[in-house]
Amino acid sequence: MKTLPAILLATTLLHAPAWAHGDKAHGQTMKKAISGEQHEFGREGDPARVSRTVHISMTDAMRYSPDKLTVKQGETLRLVLTNKGKLMHELVLGSEPKLREHAEVMKKFPDMEHDEPYMAHVPPAKQQEIIWQFNQPGEFLFGCLLPGHFEAGMVGRIRVVAAQP
Repeated sequence: MKTLPAILLATTLLHAPAWAHGDKAHGQTMKKAISGEQHEFGREGDPARVSRTVHISMTDAMRYSPDKLTVKQGETLRLVLTNKGKLMHELVLGSEPKLREHAEVMKKFPDMEHDEPYMAHVPPAKQQEIIWQFNQPGEFLFGCLLPGHFEAGMVGRIRVVAAQP
């Protein structure tokens, strides 16, 4: 009968890691798949294919620095966003009409949560990243859509230059 307790103990130890649950939420511990969703301004980029890293700072003066980017069509950027202010800021990529529309919605629902690969909320004195492939030529924006920030001029421009044949 001593073998049954030994088998139970061994089985328990073999499965113990499955019971472990760290301090992070499930989404933070598992690697998230890259979305294949295409937008008019590009799609989520593959971190292994980043061709350039661009650092963008955000300030309580409601400005980004730099606030203008030129990108080659097909280029995948790592946008490293640093909030140098004392207020929450965000960076949302998109077309001008979509950002204006979203900014209006944010006025009605200021605590709305976002979980899109083209958006990043950056608490004061923190950093976040967006990895994005700009695979469509055109003129696009990035902006902080928290109430009052976009209207105060917290907007930047991205020019995606068409690839040469």
